[in-house]
Amino acid sequence: MNQVTITIFPEQESNSALIQKLIKNELSKKNLSSDFSKFNLEKKSIDARHGQLKFHLRYSIFYKEEDSSTSAASLLPKWQKATNAKTVVIVGSGPAGLFGALKLLEQGVKPVIIERGEETSDRKKSIAKISTQDFVNSDSNYCFGEGGAGTFSDGKLYTRSNKRGDISKILRIFNHFGANEKILTDAHPHIGTDKLPGVVNNMKDFITAQGGEIHFNCKCVDLICENKKVRGIKTINVKTNETKDFFGDAILLATGHSASDIYEMIAKSAPEALEPKTFAIGMRVEHPRTLIDKIQYHGKTEGMGAAEYRLTTQVQDRGVYSFCMCPGGFVVPSSSGPDEIVVNGMSAAGRNSQWSNAAFVVETRPEDIPETFFEQAKYNGCKALAGLYYRTWLEKEAKRHGKGQAAPAQRLTDFIAERDSKDFPPTSYTPGIVASRLDQWIPSSISGRLAEAFKTFGANMKGFLCKDATMIAIETRTSTPVRITRNKETNECTELKNLYPAGEGAGYAGGIVSSALDGENTCTAILNKLLNTNN
Repeated sequence: MNQVTITIFPEQESNSALIQKLIKNELSKKNLSSDFSKFNLEKKSIDARHGQLKFHLRYSIFYKEEDSSTSAASLLPKWQKATNAKTVVIVGSGPAGLFGALKLLEQGVKPVIIERGEETSDRKKSIAKISTQDFVNSDSNYCFGEGGAGTFSDGKLYTRSNKRGDISKILRIFNHFGANEKILTDAHPHIGTDKLPGVVNNMKDFITAQGGEIHFNCKCVDLICENKKVRGIKTINVKTNETKDFFGDAILLATGHSASDIYEMIAKSAPEALEPKTFAIGMRVEHPRTLIDKIQYHGKTEGMGAAEYRLTTQVQDRGVYSFCMCPGGFVVPSSSGPDEIVVNGMSAAGRNSQWSNAAFVVETRPEDIPETFFEQAKYNGCKALAGLYYRTWLEKEAKRHGKGQAAPAQRLTDFIAERDSKDFPPTSYTPGIVASRLDQWIPSSISGRLAEAFKTFGANMKGFLCKDATMIAIETRTSTPVRITRNKETNECTELKNLYPAGEGAGYAGGIVSSALDGENTCTAILNKLLNTNN
């Protein structure tokens, strides 16, 4: 098998004869045989640089029929039925929790997943109430529930975490459970918020069919420890108030970036197990989709789908960058409590809404956090929580400057000019937006850097800086400001034995795929300990 990459124009994508000719030309340049039996598309990427749209297509070339017969299904793990011999309690059903459970099933170890939120069918109703009734269910929302924060997101699967593990394996598993096979070849694959819940449901059903357990509406409220060794967890059913203890041979803690109470729970048992880390603070910026498409595709938008962008710069020694860009998407209310406003973005599989949005955030290091939050954290017995308190304060400030879940907003041009916004273009944010001087109440260390960065972005991406762009506050959940320390070799918490922190909430991942990989890797370490193997 060999691999070659060819470049074509969009209108040539359906010309199979031309593609085969170009493949043969590339093989000839490499002095390789063009007498192949089959060629498979491995990766497709769009190149819109230099005013000319092009597709880069990478193909695998097979010379024997038996070589080309390998399918995605044949490359899947060989999962086993779980036995009761060994049990791992998993707190959280996000990517780290689900893929961790699947990894355990490769060896027949029983996963018991504890999830504070609801199953997707009920979770959809709770999410709808945020916009229709201004009601936020603190345990079931865009952040908490079956599948975690990713379930009702764009389902973006692009990652640069190449050293963490086999990314293609994660994509194959998603495809196996119902994601479109295009995720196996697209350079920036995504599943879509309309498709991802079904994929997650299929994963859940498979895990339980294999002998695993999943307990919904079941909130972890404390650790059961003996001499700094975690034996299990205490839980409460958030609907019935029934309490129950779960015990396991190991505890995988995969609670996500929004479970603030988990950090406070750990701080009670072992404050030294927490450390502050860099995170990001900013806002969503929403444009008309047609505008972004025209800019990125140089006016040639027919048949191209919604355009993506990625912008980054440095301002006063801090990174300022776009994050979680949602072409043809929506801005959504991502609060995990009634006293805050947090926004996020998502897209359906078709990416066909009339808007495109992205988070624009500023790198925020521990030394950037105001001293008052360190004093508060020190008073509460754990200085590492200062960033968490700062994040919470910002989210409550957003609530104070909004109205219900209607978020504070400002036209992008008004933000840079430091003036009021008297009206707004249409927005995808269904709770609504409220005019606010974001440039005044958001700390200058963030707002000042954003203003400078937007000028740079506007110069590099002509048309980006316009009156039809709306800034919606506040975006604070790109990652967690706290890390749960763990051993680099075993992934076990450094201060609490038998506890294995994983994923975004632990501070070791930053997206669906990297979280899934971290859950897998951490459960591999658990298996090594429980089964004394080299798996």
